[in-house]
Amino acid sequence: MKFKALLTYFLLFSSMIMVQTSHSQNTQGILADDGTWCWFSDPRAIITNGHIYTGWVKQNGTVEAARFNLESLEIQTNDLYYRLQEDDHNNPAFVESKDGNIMAMYTRHSLKDLFINSFKTSQDTFEFTRPQLLHPVSGDELKKFPKETVTYANPYRLEEESNRIYCFGRWTGYKPNMMWSDDQGLSWTKSKVFITNYPFDPNNRPYVKYFSDGKSRIHMVFTDGHPRVEPTNSVYYAYYEAGSFYKAGGEKICELGTIPFEPKDASRVFQSNEKEGRAWIADIVADKAGNPIILYTRSPKETDHRYWYASFTDGDWVQHEICKAGKWFPQTQEGAVEREPHYFGGMTLHPDKPNVIYISREVNGVFEIERRETKDNGMTWSIEAVTQNSKQDNVRPYVPRGLSAEADEVVLWMENKMYIHYTKYQTSIMYQIRNRKN
Repeated sequence: MKFKALLTYFLLFSSMIMVQTSHSQNTQGILADDGTWCWFSDPRAIITNGHIYTGWVKQNGTVEAARFNLESLEIQTNDLYYRLQEDDHNNPAFVESKDGNIMAMYTRHSLKDLFINSFKTSQDTFEFTRPQLLHPVSGDELKKFPKETVTYANPYRLEEESNRIYCFGRWTGYKPNMMWSDDQGLSWTKSKVFITNYPFDPNNRPYVKYFSDGKSRIHMVFTDGHPRVEPTNSVYYAYYEAGSFYKAGGEKICELGTIPFEPKDASRVFQSNEKEGRAWIADIVADKAGNPIILYTRSPKETDHRYWYASFTDGDWVQHEICKAGKWFPQTQEGAVEREPHYFGGMTLHPDKPNVIYISREVNGVFEIERRETKDNGMTWSIEAVTQNSKQDNVRPYVPRGLSAEADEVVLWMENKMYIHYTKYQTSIMYQIRNRKN
Protein backbone atom coordinates (compact mmCIF):
# COMPACT_ATOMS: atom_id res chain seq x y z
CA MET A 1 0.00 0.00 0.00
CA LYS A 2 2.81 2.37 0.90
CA PHE A 3 4.62 1.44 -2.31
CA LYS A 4 1.53 2.26 -4.43
CA ALA A 5 1.12 5.59 -2.65
CA LEU A 6 4.79 6.46 -3.22
CA LEU A 7 4.56 5.43 -6.86
CA THR A 8 1.46 7.57 -7.37
CA TYR A 9 3.18 10.53 -5.72
CA PHE A 10 6.29 10.03 -7.88
CA LEU A 11 4.31 9.89 -11.11
CA LEU A 12 2.32 12.99 -10.14
CA PHE A 13 5.51 14.85 -9.22
CA SER A 14 7.18 13.76 -12.47
CA SER A 15 4.24 14.97 -14.57
CA MET A 16 4.40 18.35 -12.81
CA ILE A 17 8.08 18.63 -13.66
CA MET A 18 7.39 17.81 -17.33
CA VAL A 19 4.70 20.48 -17.52
CA GLN A 20 6.99 23.05 -15.96
CA THR A 21 9.82 22.14 -18.33
CA SER A 22 7.52 22.37 -21.33
CA HIS A 23 6.24 25.79 -20.29
CA SER A 24 9.74 27.04 -19.57
CA GLN A 25 10.47 26.77 -23.30
CA ASN A 26 8.11 29.70 -23.86
CA THR A 27 9.64 33.17 -24.02
CA GLN A 28 7.84 35.87 -22.09
CA GLY A 29 8.69 39.50 -21.49
CA ILE A 30 7.81 43.19 -21.66
CA LEU A 31 7.33 44.73 -25.07
CA ALA A 32 6.64 48.21 -23.69
CA ASP A 33 6.73 49.36 -20.08
CA ASP A 34 4.41 52.24 -21.01
CA GLY A 35 1.64 51.42 -23.46
CA THR A 36 -2.11 50.85 -23.74
CA TRP A 37 -4.60 49.99 -26.47
CA CYS A 38 -8.30 49.51 -27.09
CA TRP A 39 -9.74 46.57 -29.04
CA PHE A 40 -11.54 48.41 -31.85
CA SER A 41 -8.52 49.66 -33.83
CA ASP A 42 -7.04 46.65 -35.60
CA PRO A 43 -4.88 45.02 -36.75
CA ARG A 44 -3.01 46.47 -33.79
CA ALA A 45 -0.16 44.04 -34.55
CA ILE A 46 0.94 42.36 -37.79
CA ILE A 47 3.74 39.89 -38.57
CA THR A 48 5.89 40.15 -41.68
CA ASN A 49 9.45 39.02 -42.49
CA GLY A 50 10.10 37.76 -38.96
CA HIS A 51 9.05 41.00 -37.27
CA ILE A 52 5.97 42.16 -35.39
CA TYR A 53 4.86 45.70 -36.13
CA THR A 54 2.63 47.04 -33.41
CA GLY A 55 1.88 50.16 -31.40
CA TRP A 56 0.11 51.75 -28.46
CA VAL A 57 -0.65 54.97 -26.63
CA LYS A 58 1.68 56.02 -23.83
CA GLN A 59 0.55 57.47 -20.53
CA ASN A 60 1.28 61.03 -21.76
CA GLY A 61 -0.79 60.49 -24.92
CA THR A 62 2.11 59.83 -27.32
CA VAL A 63 1.27 57.34 -30.07
CA GLU A 64 4.21 54.96 -30.46
CA ALA A 65 5.05 52.21 -32.96
CA ALA A 66 7.38 49.27 -32.39
CA ARG A 67 9.21 46.66 -34.42
CA PHE A 68 9.87 43.40 -32.58
CA ASN A 69 12.39 40.94 -34.03
CA LEU A 70 11.08 37.47 -33.20
CA GLU A 71 14.51 35.83 -33.50
CA SER A 72 16.80 38.31 -31.71
CA LEU A 73 14.00 39.73 -29.50
CA GLU A 74 15.27 43.24 -30.33
CA ILE A 75 12.62 45.92 -29.77
CA GLN A 76 12.79 49.21 -31.68
CA THR A 77 10.33 52.07 -31.13
CA ASN A 78 9.42 55.27 -32.93
CA ASP A 79 7.04 58.06 -31.97
CA LEU A 80 4.23 58.47 -34.48
CA TYR A 81 2.69 61.51 -32.80
CA TYR A 82 4.04 63.15 -29.64
CA ARG A 83 1.38 63.73 -26.98
CA LEU A 84 -1.59 63.37 -29.29
CA GLN A 85 -4.22 62.63 -26.63
CA GLU A 86 -4.30 60.64 -23.39
CA ASP A 87 -6.81 58.07 -24.56
CA ASP A 88 -6.48 54.35 -25.28
CA HIS A 89 -8.83 54.61 -28.30
CA ASN A 90 -5.99 56.14 -30.32
CA ASN A 91 -3.71 53.14 -30.73
CA PRO A 92 -2.42 52.64 -34.29
CA ALA A 93 -3.52 49.89 -36.65
CA PHE A 94 -1.18 48.54 -39.32
CA VAL A 95 -1.35 47.45 -42.94
CA GLU A 96 1.36 46.34 -45.34
CA SER A 97 1.37 47.93 -48.80
CA LYS A 98 1.91 45.94 -51.99
CA ASP A 99 5.61 46.96 -52.01
CA GLY A 100 6.12 45.71 -48.44
CA ASN A 101 6.07 49.05 -46.65
CA ILE A 102 4.14 49.51 -43.40
CA MET A 103 1.40 52.07 -42.81
CA ALA A 104 0.17 53.01 -39.32
CA MET A 105 -3.29 54.60 -39.08
CA TYR A 106 -4.86 56.14 -35.96
CA THR A 107 -7.26 58.84 -34.80
CA ARG A 108 -8.02 61.24 -32.02
CA HIS A 109 -10.99 60.00 -30.00
CA SER A 110 -14.23 61.66 -31.14
CA LEU A 111 -12.53 64.53 -32.97
CA LYS A 112 -12.13 65.13 -36.71
CA ASP A 113 -8.65 63.84 -37.43
CA LEU A 114 -7.22 60.65 -38.87
CA PHE A 115 -3.44 60.23 -39.19
CA ILE A 116 -1.19 58.05 -41.36
CA ASN A 117 2.54 57.42 -40.86
CA SER A 118 4.52 55.24 -43.26
CA PHE A 119 7.68 53.21 -42.85
CA LYS A 120 9.82 52.07 -45.77
CA THR A 121 11.06 48.62 -44.84
CA SER A 122 14.06 49.04 -47.17
CA GLN A 123 15.58 51.80 -45.02
CA ASP A 124 18.24 51.12 -42.39
CA THR A 125 16.64 52.90 -39.42
CA PHE A 126 13.26 52.22 -37.87
CA GLU A 127 11.64 55.59 -38.45
CA PHE A 128 8.19 56.42 -39.76
CA THR A 129 7.36 59.49 -41.82
CA ARG A 130 5.73 62.49 -40.24
CA PRO A 131 1.95 62.02 -39.92
CA GLN A 132 -0.27 62.69 -42.90
CA LEU A 133 -3.46 64.37 -41.66
CA LEU A 134 -6.82 63.41 -43.16
CA HIS A 135 -10.35 64.66 -42.59
CA PRO A 136 -12.30 61.65 -43.89
CA VAL A 137 -15.82 62.94 -43.25
CA SER A 138 -17.58 64.31 -46.34
CA GLY A 139 -20.05 67.17 -46.41
CA ASP A 140 -22.66 65.10 -48.22
CA GLU A 141 -22.54 62.42 -45.53
CA LEU A 142 -22.83 65.04 -42.79
CA LYS A 143 -26.07 66.28 -44.28
CA LYS A 144 -27.52 62.77 -44.03
CA PHE A 145 -25.83 61.74 -40.78
CA PRO A 146 -25.11 64.83 -38.66
CA LYS A 147 -22.33 64.71 -36.10
CA GLU A 148 -18.72 64.78 -37.24
CA THR A 149 -16.57 62.54 -35.10
CA VAL A 150 -13.65 60.24 -35.95
CA THR A 151 -12.72 57.25 -33.77
CA TYR A 152 -10.81 54.05 -34.61
CA ALA A 153 -8.97 52.97 -37.75
CA ASN A 154 -9.10 49.51 -39.32
CA PRO A 155 -7.08 49.24 -42.58
CA TYR A 156 -7.05 46.22 -44.93
CA ARG A 157 -5.55 45.67 -48.39
CA LEU A 158 -7.22 43.44 -50.97
CA GLU A 159 -4.89 41.96 -53.60
CA GLU A 160 -7.75 41.05 -55.96
CA GLU A 161 -8.98 44.65 -56.06
CA SER A 162 -5.69 45.92 -57.50
CA ASN A 163 -4.31 46.21 -53.95
CA ARG A 164 -6.93 48.75 -52.92
CA ILE A 165 -6.63 49.64 -49.22
CA TYR A 166 -9.88 50.02 -47.30
CA CYS A 167 -10.07 51.76 -43.93
CA PHE A 168 -13.03 51.43 -41.59
CA GLY A 169 -13.93 53.32 -38.43
CA ARG A 170 -16.68 54.90 -36.33
CA TRP A 171 -16.87 58.29 -37.98
CA THR A 172 -19.81 60.26 -39.43
CA GLY A 173 -22.90 60.13 -37.24
CA TYR A 174 -21.18 57.72 -34.78
CA LYS A 175 -21.78 55.03 -37.41
CA PRO A 176 -19.46 52.55 -39.12
CA ASN A 177 -17.80 54.32 -42.06
CA MET A 178 -15.46 53.23 -44.83
CA MET A 179 -13.08 54.90 -47.28
CA TRP A 180 -10.44 53.57 -49.66
CA SER A 181 -7.24 54.34 -51.48
CA ASP A 182 -6.17 53.10 -54.92
CA ASP A 183 -2.64 54.54 -54.73
CA GLN A 184 -1.32 52.82 -51.60
CA GLY A 185 -2.42 55.51 -49.17
CA LEU A 186 -1.30 58.64 -51.01
CA SER A 187 -4.90 59.78 -51.50
CA TRP A 188 -8.26 58.64 -50.17
CA THR A 189 -11.93 58.87 -50.98
CA LYS A 190 -14.20 60.63 -48.54
CA SER A 191 -15.86 58.31 -46.05
CA LYS A 192 -19.27 56.73 -46.43
CA VAL A 193 -21.58 55.33 -43.74
CA PHE A 194 -22.20 51.66 -44.49
CA ILE A 195 -24.26 50.53 -41.45
CA THR A 196 -27.04 52.48 -39.75
CA ASN A 197 -30.47 52.01 -38.27
CA TYR A 198 -33.43 53.97 -39.63
CA PRO A 199 -34.65 56.42 -38.54
CA PHE A 200 -31.17 57.86 -37.97
CA ASP A 201 -30.25 58.25 -34.30
CA PRO A 202 -26.94 60.06 -33.57
CA ASN A 203 -26.79 58.45 -30.11
CA ASN A 204 -26.82 54.93 -31.55
CA ARG A 205 -23.25 53.58 -31.97
CA PRO A 206 -22.74 50.19 -33.61
CA TYR A 207 -19.35 48.59 -32.88
CA VAL A 208 -17.52 46.53 -35.50
CA LYS A 209 -14.61 44.09 -35.58
CA TYR A 210 -12.99 43.18 -38.91
CA PHE A 211 -10.84 40.45 -40.43
CA SER A 212 -9.55 40.07 -43.99
CA ASP A 213 -8.02 37.24 -45.98
CA GLY A 214 -5.94 39.94 -47.70
CA LYS A 215 -7.14 38.74 -51.09
CA SER A 216 -10.81 39.47 -51.75
CA ARG A 217 -12.91 39.40 -48.58
CA ILE A 218 -13.35 41.49 -45.45
CA HIS A 219 -15.39 39.88 -42.65
CA MET A 220 -17.17 41.98 -40.05
CA VAL A 221 -19.02 41.22 -36.84
CA PHE A 222 -20.95 44.06 -35.26
CA THR A 223 -23.49 45.12 -32.68
CA ASP A 224 -26.50 47.34 -33.11
CA GLY A 225 -25.22 49.73 -30.44
CA HIS A 226 -23.23 50.13 -27.24
CA PRO A 227 -24.26 47.71 -24.46
CA ARG A 228 -24.32 50.55 -21.96
CA VAL A 229 -26.79 52.53 -24.07
CA GLU A 230 -29.12 50.10 -25.83
CA PRO A 231 -31.98 48.29 -24.06
CA THR A 232 -30.97 45.27 -26.15
CA ASN A 233 -27.60 44.79 -27.82
CA SER A 234 -27.33 41.99 -30.36
CA VAL A 235 -24.60 40.61 -32.64
CA TYR A 236 -24.60 40.50 -36.46
CA TYR A 237 -22.29 39.37 -39.25
CA ALA A 238 -21.65 40.38 -42.86
CA TYR A 239 -18.79 40.30 -45.32
CA TYR A 240 -17.64 42.55 -48.13
CA GLU A 241 -16.38 41.15 -51.44
CA ALA A 242 -16.04 42.50 -54.98
CA GLY A 243 -18.15 45.59 -54.48
CA SER A 244 -21.01 44.10 -52.44
CA PHE A 245 -21.96 43.08 -48.90
CA TYR A 246 -23.25 39.60 -48.11
CA LYS A 247 -24.80 37.52 -45.35
CA ALA A 248 -22.91 34.55 -43.95
CA GLY A 249 -24.59 32.13 -46.39
CA GLY A 250 -23.73 34.25 -49.44
CA GLU A 251 -27.03 36.11 -49.91
CA LYS A 252 -26.38 39.63 -51.15
CA ILE A 253 -27.33 42.45 -48.80
CA CYS A 254 -26.50 45.39 -51.05
CA GLU A 255 -23.89 46.80 -53.41
CA LEU A 256 -21.27 49.35 -52.44
CA GLY A 257 -23.17 51.99 -54.41
CA THR A 258 -26.33 51.56 -52.33
CA ILE A 259 -24.94 51.57 -48.77
CA PRO A 260 -25.78 51.92 -45.92
CA PHE A 261 -27.63 48.79 -44.85
CA GLU A 262 -29.29 48.16 -41.49
CA PRO A 263 -28.03 45.62 -38.93
CA LYS A 264 -31.21 43.60 -39.38
CA ASP A 265 -30.31 43.11 -43.06
CA ALA A 266 -27.19 41.11 -42.08
CA SER A 267 -26.89 37.65 -40.51
CA ARG A 268 -27.91 37.66 -36.86
CA VAL A 269 -25.52 35.73 -34.64
CA PHE A 270 -27.16 36.45 -31.28
CA GLN A 271 -30.45 38.10 -30.35
CA SER A 272 -30.12 39.84 -27.01
CA ASN A 273 -32.72 38.99 -24.38
CA GLU A 274 -33.36 39.76 -20.75
CA LYS A 275 -32.10 36.41 -19.44
CA GLU A 276 -28.77 36.26 -21.30
CA GLY A 277 -28.21 39.99 -21.36
CA ARG A 278 -26.60 42.42 -23.78
CA ALA A 279 -23.63 41.48 -25.94
CA TRP A 280 -20.33 42.90 -27.05
CA ILE A 281 -17.82 41.65 -29.60
CA ALA A 282 -14.20 40.56 -29.14
CA ASP A 283 -12.70 39.11 -32.33
CA ILE A 284 -13.34 37.50 -35.71
CA VAL A 285 -11.29 35.39 -38.15
CA ALA A 286 -12.16 32.96 -40.95
CA ASP A 287 -11.32 29.29 -41.44
CA LYS A 288 -9.66 27.84 -44.55
CA ALA A 289 -13.03 27.63 -46.29
CA GLY A 290 -13.75 31.30 -45.60
CA ASN A 291 -16.34 30.68 -42.90
CA PRO A 292 -16.35 33.14 -39.98
CA ILE A 293 -15.45 32.28 -36.39
CA ILE A 294 -16.48 34.85 -33.79
CA LEU A 295 -15.76 35.57 -30.13
CA TYR A 296 -18.29 37.69 -28.25
CA THR A 297 -19.78 38.24 -24.81
CA ARG A 298 -23.19 37.88 -23.25
CA SER A 299 -23.68 39.65 -19.94
CA PRO A 300 -26.65 38.60 -17.79
CA LYS A 301 -25.25 41.14 -15.29
CA GLU A 302 -22.55 43.77 -15.54
CA THR A 303 -20.62 41.71 -12.99
CA ASP A 304 -21.10 38.50 -14.98
CA HIS A 305 -19.58 38.55 -18.47
CA ARG A 306 -19.84 35.24 -20.35
CA TYR A 307 -17.51 34.36 -23.24
CA TRP A 308 -18.95 32.71 -26.36
CA TYR A 309 -17.46 30.98 -29.41
CA ALA A 310 -19.54 30.99 -32.62
CA SER A 311 -18.71 29.42 -35.99
CA PHE A 312 -20.69 29.37 -39.21
CA THR A 313 -20.82 25.64 -39.93
CA ASP A 314 -22.90 23.83 -42.55
CA GLY A 315 -25.03 26.91 -43.19
CA ASP A 316 -25.84 27.76 -39.57
CA TRP A 317 -24.29 29.28 -36.44
CA VAL A 318 -22.90 26.75 -33.99
CA GLN A 319 -22.32 28.40 -30.61
CA HIS A 320 -20.99 27.36 -27.21
CA GLU A 321 -20.29 29.21 -24.01
CA ILE A 322 -16.56 29.15 -23.28
CA CYS A 323 -16.59 30.24 -19.63
CA LYS A 324 -17.64 32.81 -17.09
CA ALA A 325 -15.14 35.67 -17.26
CA GLY A 326 -16.00 37.73 -14.20
CA LYS A 327 -16.81 41.42 -13.87
CA TRP A 328 -15.37 44.51 -15.52
CA PHE A 329 -11.64 45.21 -15.15
CA PRO A 330 -11.42 49.02 -14.72
CA GLN A 331 -10.46 49.82 -11.14
CA THR A 332 -13.56 51.60 -9.92
CA GLN A 333 -12.63 54.34 -7.48
CA GLU A 334 -14.16 54.17 -4.05
CA GLY A 335 -17.58 55.80 -3.93
CA ALA A 336 -17.81 56.08 -7.73
CA VAL A 337 -20.13 54.34 -10.18
CA GLU A 338 -18.18 52.38 -12.79
CA ARG A 339 -18.35 54.23 -16.12
CA GLU A 340 -17.41 51.21 -18.27
CA PRO A 341 -19.00 48.14 -16.66
CA HIS A 342 -18.98 46.27 -20.00
CA TYR A 343 -15.19 46.36 -20.36
CA PHE A 344 -14.54 42.62 -20.22
CA GLY A 345 -11.04 41.11 -19.95
CA GLY A 346 -10.76 40.36 -23.66
CA MET A 347 -10.45 37.50 -26.17
CA THR A 348 -8.54 36.89 -29.38
CA LEU A 349 -8.43 34.18 -32.05
CA HIS A 350 -5.36 32.71 -33.72
CA PRO A 351 -5.78 34.01 -37.30
CA ASP A 352 -4.57 30.78 -38.92
CA LYS A 353 -5.78 28.29 -36.27
CA PRO A 354 -9.24 29.45 -35.22
CA ASN A 355 -9.59 26.54 -32.81
CA VAL A 356 -6.98 28.31 -30.65
CA ILE A 357 -7.99 31.31 -28.56
CA TYR A 358 -6.44 33.44 -25.83
CA ILE A 359 -8.73 34.90 -23.20
CA SER A 360 -8.53 37.10 -20.13
CA ARG A 361 -10.78 36.09 -17.27
CA GLU A 362 -11.03 36.84 -13.57
CA VAL A 363 -9.26 34.27 -11.37
CA ASN A 364 -9.25 34.89 -7.62
CA GLY A 365 -10.03 38.56 -8.19
CA VAL A 366 -7.28 39.14 -10.80
CA PHE A 367 -7.56 38.93 -14.60
CA GLU A 368 -5.28 36.23 -16.03
CA ILE A 369 -4.44 35.21 -19.61
CA GLU A 370 -5.19 31.65 -20.75
CA ARG A 371 -4.58 29.77 -23.96
CA ARG A 372 -7.46 27.48 -24.91
CA GLU A 373 -7.76 24.97 -27.72
CA THR A 374 -10.80 23.08 -28.96
CA LYS A 375 -11.12 20.01 -31.15
CA ASP A 376 -14.92 19.90 -31.21
CA ASN A 377 -15.92 23.37 -32.44
CA GLY A 378 -15.99 24.96 -29.01
CA MET A 379 -17.84 22.35 -26.97
CA THR A 380 -14.81 21.55 -24.81
CA TRP A 381 -11.42 23.19 -24.31
CA SER A 382 -7.95 22.29 -23.16
CA ILE A 383 -6.54 25.08 -20.99
CA GLU A 384 -3.02 26.38 -20.46
CA ALA A 385 -2.17 29.30 -18.18
CA VAL A 386 -0.15 32.09 -19.78
CA THR A 387 -0.19 34.19 -16.60
CA GLN A 388 -0.99 32.98 -13.09
CA ASN A 389 -0.86 34.18 -9.50
CA SER A 390 -0.59 37.73 -10.84
CA LYS A 391 -0.78 40.82 -8.69
CA GLN A 392 -1.92 42.99 -11.61
CA ASP A 393 -4.69 42.48 -14.15
CA ASN A 394 -3.74 41.05 -17.55
CA VAL A 395 -6.25 42.05 -20.23
CA ARG A 396 -6.96 42.59 -23.94
CA PRO A 397 -4.85 39.79 -25.43
CA TYR A 398 -4.14 39.89 -29.18
CA VAL A 399 -2.58 37.38 -31.57
CA PRO A 400 -0.89 39.35 -34.39
CA ARG A 401 -2.49 39.01 -37.80
CA GLY A 402 -0.35 37.24 -40.38
CA LEU A 403 0.76 34.55 -37.92
CA SER A 404 0.82 31.19 -39.68
CA ALA A 405 -0.09 27.84 -38.18
CA GLU A 406 3.49 26.61 -38.70
CA ALA A 407 5.10 29.47 -36.75
CA ASP A 408 5.64 29.76 -33.01
CA GLU A 409 2.55 31.32 -31.46
CA VAL A 410 2.79 34.89 -30.23
CA VAL A 411 0.31 36.63 -27.98
CA LEU A 412 0.46 40.22 -26.74
CA TRP A 413 -1.56 41.72 -23.91
CA MET A 414 -1.89 44.63 -21.49
CA GLU A 415 -0.72 44.44 -17.88
CA ASN A 416 -2.48 47.03 -15.75
CA LYS A 417 -0.54 48.78 -13.06
CA MET A 418 -3.52 51.13 -13.00
CA TYR A 419 -6.55 51.33 -15.28
CA ILE A 420 -9.37 53.53 -14.02
CA HIS A 421 -10.67 54.80 -17.35
CA TYR A 422 -9.64 54.92 -21.00
CA THR A 423 -8.20 58.36 -20.26
CA LYS A 424 -6.54 57.42 -16.96
CA TYR A 425 -4.19 54.45 -17.09
CA GLN A 426 -0.70 53.15 -16.38
CA THR A 427 -0.22 49.95 -18.32
CA SER A 428 2.43 47.84 -20.04
CA ILE A 429 2.38 45.65 -23.16
CA MET A 430 3.56 42.09 -22.54
CA TYR A 431 4.34 39.22 -24.89
CA GLN A 432 4.71 35.46 -24.91
CA ILE A 433 6.26 33.43 -27.72
CA ARG A 434 5.01 29.88 -27.35
CA ASN A 435 7.23 27.21 -28.82
CA ARG A 436 5.14 25.25 -31.31
CA LYS A 437 6.45 21.97 -29.82
CA ASN A 438 4.53 22.68 -26.60
